[in-house]
Amino acid sequence: MATQHKQIDQQTLENLLYLSRLSPESTDMETLKKQVDDIVGYFDILSKYDDSENPYDAYPSTEADKLRGDTVVEGLEMADVKKVSKDFMDGYFQVPKVLGEGA
Repeated sequence: MATQHKQIDQQTLENLLYLSRLSPESTDMETLKKQVDDIVGYFDILSKYDDSENPYDAYPSTEADKLRGDTVVEGLEMADVKKVSKDFMDGYFQVPKVLGEGA
């Protein structure tokens, strides 16, 4: 990649090393500087693209009148709930254990 973009200076590189918890002894500074310069160059390439378009235009919009109404309806009676399963006791459904060795 041609490096026609602004390159980072020594102080910025040292700040990046500090933030990333790297020591100058643990890495080759020339290689790291070239890699960081390349990354900055990628941002220069990305900034050339037009981003004035609204990103939310790609998603379908939802109109409020298409949603269901917020109305309260009567729930099930306890006798009807008991008919749903034979494993209903004391207001609860008995279900298989999901925690432990089988999970």
